Amino acid sequence: MPKSKARKKAVYTPPQKSQQVKVSPRWLAPTMVAAWIIGILWIAVYYVAPQTPFIGDLQQWNLLIGFVFIIFGVVLSTRWR
Repeated sequence: MPKSKARKKAVYTPPQKSQQVKVSPRWLAPTMVAAWIIGILWIAVYYVAPQTPFIGDLQQWNLLIGFVFIIFGVVLSTRWR
């Protein structure tokens, strides 16, 4: 008995991708760059002028504050399209 040439299972066809391109909000890139710059400047000022009135009071916490700004910029960069 000859085998049927028709397929028994339907062929999977993936859904079509959306044609709409995702766009980042306008505030994202400037905020991201500003966070990086603030973080780097905060750490640099702490090392160059550690006796600055507000910065001198925080001592080693200045490194944490600077790195938090830098990490915040990196997190924002993952949202950039």
